[in-house]
Amino acid sequence: MEKAATERAEDYLEVIYDLISKKGYARIVEIAERLNVRPPTVTEMIKKLSEKGLLVHEKYRGFTLTEEGERIAKAVQRRHETIANFLMILGVDKEIAEQDACKMEHDLHPMTLERFTKFVEFVQNAPQDPEWLEHFEHYVKTGEHKCKVSDLLSSLK
Repeated sequence: MEKAATERAEDYLEVIYDLISKKGYARIVEIAERLNVRPPTVTEMIKKLSEKGLLVHEKYRGFTLTEEGERIAKAVQRRHETIANFLMILGVDKEIAEQDACKMEHDLHPMTLERFTKFVEFVQNAPQDPEWLEHFEHYVKTGEHKCKVSDLLSSLK
């Protein structure tokens, strides 16, 4: 699959995985709603994913992801969650963070994604209300630093 098709296939696998995880099954109509496409478009992609060995489709019975399909879906979901969490740490509204994560999850360099992941883990495991995060939130709201670097340096003397 070329790059654009791969991204689209990943989107389908992620949605299918999410639906199966939550409900035990995924229906074409639900996939179409989540991806904002028409059911015949979903049917066409289901066929392609099946041909690629990423899912097993049994007519009138539904489908399941193969081991490889599930591996890809989980990886996409992890990337999405990491990016969305990173954006929310920055103060981006959850709905916007989710939308932007969908756009970014396929295009980030693996090193960038690794740094995002480490940063999110660091912040999530930091002591409650780390001071630097409060400073950042103040800067976002006011455009001003709470304290100047020169004040910090002079307090160290």
